Amino acid sequence: MNLSKLKVFAHVANHGSLTKAAITLDTTQSTISRQINALEREYGARLFHRTGRGVILTPFGERILPRVRTLLSNADQLMQDVQSAGDVPVGDVQLGILPSVVHPLVSSLFRDLRKYYPGIRLHVHEGSGGQIEEWLSSGRIDVGILFRYGKAHAMSSPLLARSDAYLVGATNDPVTQSPTVQFARLQGLPLVLASPPNRLRALLDQISRRKHFTLSVLLETDSLAIQKNVVAEAQAYTILALNAVYREVQSGRLQASRIVNPTIDRVIILRTTTSHPLTQASREVARLITKLAGPSTGQRDSGGRTQD
Repeated sequence: MNLSKLKVFAHVANHGSLTKAAITLDTTQSTISRQINALEREYGARLFHRTGRGVILTPFGERILPRVRTLLSNADQLMQDVQSAGDVPVGDVQLGILPSVVHPLVSSLFRDLRKYYPGIRLHVHEGSGGQIEEWLSSGRIDVGILFRYGKAHAMSSPLLARSDAYLVGATNDPVTQSPTVQFARLQGLPLVLASPPNRLRALLDQISRRKHFTLSVLLETDSLAIQKNVVAEAQAYTILALNAVYREVQSGRLQASRIVNPTIDRVIILRTTTSHPLTQASREVARLITKLAGPSTGQRDSGGRTQD
């Protein structure tokens, strides 16, 4: 069994494109194509359907992909365990993170890894909460940072911080000038929110139904930058955690008011994949992330993170 060909197969499946896989693996598209063709001949079945925009997995390809990922992960773990025989963790670690949690966590994590574990190479993947959960389930990432709301988080997952949701408006907007705003005040406001499925969006819809009104969502986007730009420039509102707009609030571009009655309690948790055993390097990255949460772990973080 040729692990290098299986690695090519997994990369093509992840990217949905021979060209993108070739760039990632620093090779040519023709080389990628030859290796995929060789695998298909070996297995006697097609792995991908070619389309005008790339490739998609065949039913056979979908069936074997999870097992291929597990095999590759186990091979990587074996290599890293051999390299870490001196109790110094080395190797690649895949981290999935929401865009609004990236700063300053990734910078601090990178600094500590360079200082204490220079043999660990970190790969950071930004995605929505749903994507991160899928990546954890499939084993594409080793460690993921997610949001949970209310009592919906698993107590077995390390709790990094707590935060509330804020209504965010443009500078001098009268609705968000006070420190707090009643949830009922959201009725009729032009909102820019993340697209469903989204845990925060689902909770907001649930609360508004309980209060007998429907949120007026005029724009749906999963881009944090677009949400903030539209709010600042187009007289709209969004709902985020304070940390997501901290710089804009400090600079006077945006202002934020904490939503009350009810407050929207959110926790930031760390999860690790269960699809393969964690390497020593992955365990160390998870430990460092928990440590970076510091004394705020399990406490309310007034500068909480944002969207799921």
